[in-house]
Amino acid sequence: MNMETVATTDIRIERHARQLSKQLKLLRERLFPPNSSKTLRTFSSGEAAQLIGVSDGYLRQLSLDGKGPTPRLTSNGRRSYTLSQINELRQHMASIKPKDALSYMPHRRLGERLQTIAVTNFKGGSAKTTTALYLAQYLALQGYRVLTIDLDPQASLSALLGVQPEFDLEEGDTLYGAIRYDDAKRRPLSDIIRKTYFDGLDLVPGNLELMEFEHETPGALHDRRGGTDTLFFKRVGLAIAEVEQDYDIVIIDCPPQLGYLTLGAVCAATSLLITIHPQMVDVASMSQFLLMTSDLLSVVRKAGGDLTHDFVKYVVTRHEPFDAPQSQIVALLRNLFGTDVLTATILKSTSIADAGLTKQTLYEIEKGQVRKSTYDRALESVNAANAEVLSSIHRAWGRS
Repeated sequence: MNMETVATTDIRIERHARQLSKQLKLLRERLFPPNSSKTLRTFSSGEAAQLIGVSDGYLRQLSLDGKGPTPRLTSNGRRSYTLSQINELRQHMASIKPKDALSYMPHRRLGERLQTIAVTNFKGGSAKTTTALYLAQYLALQGYRVLTIDLDPQASLSALLGVQPEFDLEEGDTLYGAIRYDDAKRRPLSDIIRKTYFDGLDLVPGNLELMEFEHETPGALHDRRGGTDTLFFKRVGLAIAEVEQDYDIVIIDCPPQLGYLTLGAVCAATSLLITIHPQMVDVASMSQFLLMTSDLLSVVRKAGGDLTHDFVKYVVTRHEPFDAPQSQIVALLRNLFGTDVLTATILKSTSIADAGLTKQTLYEIEKGQVRKSTYDRALESVNAANAEVLSSIHRAWGRS
């Protein structure tokens, strides 16, 4: 008799999982040898100058004068800089022009609280992880100190930032290690944070271990483990508070369901970014998500959860502006939610999809890898949306 006909579903799924895991490991070892790591491209002197806010000629003169980091020279004499060198140049500019230091080094100042943005949606396929990643990289490129937290057990954000969740992580290497109820095994968040290849952008990776928090919380609530000061909805915020002096902005990629992790992230957040794919089925799902969220958060608020947010914004993703039904839905959302919907929308683009095939973003790929017209159009939409979020952060900090 065929084994498939007698194996119970759990055994069959376990066998499939092991087969797939083995093949993924072989594939990874071929494409990404054990000693390899993801790297970020260098930036042309023009790109570097634009990011810093100076002219290309000024950077050239700095290089000729031997000031600042030494750029890499191509065979035809063109200069390029790593992101780390760009940040060194920012520090150099801030030191010689202290009156303009905030323009070059935009780190938060005394009295400006850590901005923690939870990127969330109940339904998968709304480009939640892509939105979180692009926002985090954009902010790092602007010179901010950014921490990303992958709270999704599927861990797509971790994989895109160079961590293979299935192979690279040990027990306690996710946020679960810092928020678990077992005091003896709990770890400081600083021990879990990993530097990434993207200078200024750190990561708390995720994997299936995060589900343990979902499984253990009901028992902890029943047993009242940890006391009222460490209820489940406070644990994420308390963990982040351990490292807040090291960062300006935290981006949390929430799981696509309303579980204890998502509620903890929402309570830890100072702001919310809700992704919307402008299809009627997605908008209908989001309606249910908002109703359920409101009900659950009201319970959390009555139990002592902090639900004061600096801003709540909706971002339209995978937008096709020439699609009439989508345009109608976007118009409906703007009519209902007003300025809570970002003016810019993130376009559906083959260039974004093509970059994702190699686990990269438009910020990472060389311009020649995709068609220039689609690259420019997609990048413009992403930058515009991210710039709006940054403006909201600045308003929360009291900056003009």
